[in-house]
Amino acid sequence: MANCQKLTTYFVARGNKLSSISVEANAKGLKQTMLKSTIAPMLSTLYPQKLFPIKLASFCSALPRSPPTVRQNASTNIPTLETPSYILPPASAYVHLPFCRKRCHYCDFPILALGSSSTETADDDPRISNYIHLLIREMEATQTNFNKHPPLETVFFGGGTPSLVPPRLVAKVLDTLRSKFGLRLDAEISMEMDPGTFDAKKLKELMGLGVNRVSLGVQAFQEELLKACGRAHGIDEVHEAIEIINSCGVGNWSLDLISSLPHQTQEMWEESLKLTVEANPNHVSVYDLQVEKDTKFGSLYIPGEFPLPNDTQSAKFYRMASKKLSEANYGHYEVSSYSKNGFECKHNYTYWINKPFYAFGLGAASYINGTRYSRPKKLKDYTDYVKNLEGGSVDLSQEGDDVDEWEMAMDIVMLSLRTSKGLNLKSFGDDFGSEVVVELCKVYEPYMRSGHVLFLDDERREIKEDEFSSLVIDDEKLENEIGFIRLSDPDGFLLSNELISLAFGVIDP
Repeated sequence: MANCQKLTTYFVARGNKLSSISVEANAKGLKQTMLKSTIAPMLSTLYPQKLFPIKLASFCSALPRSPPTVRQNASTNIPTLETPSYILPPASAYVHLPFCRKRCHYCDFPILALGSSSTETADDDPRISNYIHLLIREMEATQTNFNKHPPLETVFFGGGTPSLVPPRLVAKVLDTLRSKFGLRLDAEISMEMDPGTFDAKKLKELMGLGVNRVSLGVQAFQEELLKACGRAHGIDEVHEAIEIINSCGVGNWSLDLISSLPHQTQEMWEESLKLTVEANPNHVSVYDLQVEKDTKFGSLYIPGEFPLPNDTQSAKFYRMASKKLSEANYGHYEVSSYSKNGFECKHNYTYWINKPFYAFGLGAASYINGTRYSRPKKLKDYTDYVKNLEGGSVDLSQEGDDVDEWEMAMDIVMLSLRTSKGLNLKSFGDDFGSEVVVELCKVYEPYMRSGHVLFLDDERREIKEDEFSSLVIDDEKLENEIGFIRLSDPDGFLLSNELISLAFGVIDP
């Protein structure tokens, strides 16, 4: 398959724009701290969302029964329990728009730096228009081969800084998606936007095209931290961007923050959380800095050594975020994601429940027919990939084969335990056997007693220590009475890599 990677290895995802993977995990990755990991098989915010491709499939029945409700975006494409989710046609699409004014010091994503002078007025940059033309060619050349294809329910424009793209070109992309795949009138259409790259006129134009969810990349509320990260915006532009979003009446928006930055103090982090709550976004994404070797930070700093925080300090940042945001009525529905009731990111939830999705653009990765395909990260290679796709030498429509049952099981465990819903043991047992369920319960018993793991019955009532003690001596009772396993917040989430690794040991000893 020319210029299209097909791998069968696990993937380890870390925070949006902070790591080499926004949802990934293998034995090696699990040795890292939980904070440096989140799950999102895409180059944007799992969710989002940068991906190292894998080839595996999961049955929807073993994942949470349904995603949280997203206001005015209820899904009508819920699979039956008998239908493997990877066989279904995708109802979501990720679109990578790689343009940035400059590369941030922590970023190793595939981007195209336009220069710091590029702002919301750069409407005629040929680098942007040429890329959009190439992107549309990829979309038009993509073969689906599904008997019935529902219209797209979510579209996510990630980057890069998608808000640098002129609305007229965004319109062309949406028109192509609409004509090729269909697009629901009430689809959730998200766009990552950076302060200083849009004004009210541009935002209103994008809203007129159907963009109804904004993900604002603030990252910090301190000028010195923004400069230290190499961000192209300053604190004045942050406040201006928030004011623009509110004045334009955006009803669904998210604010991104980064913790564990160089020289970041607990006081700075508390101030950022306070100002975030005051800004009143519907959703907050909190990512812990991941230092990658091929970045400026990678050449300057060693993880865990000053001026970066150690693991204990990073854990304090995480606990503070969980406490402050929970007190402000944000539900902690995924390791790095918080939202007001009804504003969970519907697109990112596609990743957490392992549903298929399209992906287009430089470095983007799709999940179709049980296979994750990554596109080239260099523009020349991506151009060749699109030509090969048009010529028929790349076929993304074939159903995945050689799906390994135990890889599938590990995939489900990894994704489910990153969410507040946790792992549905009844469905998991139906697919993989009651013996695995019983062993999972037993291996997690010490962590239930330490408060890192919660056992719930079918009604999601917590099973306390004394009750569990009476169940663990009888395998049949254990299997029948325990409905879900989830990690506690924040302590269980902080140990998620280690706890998931234990499950992997049970599934594939």
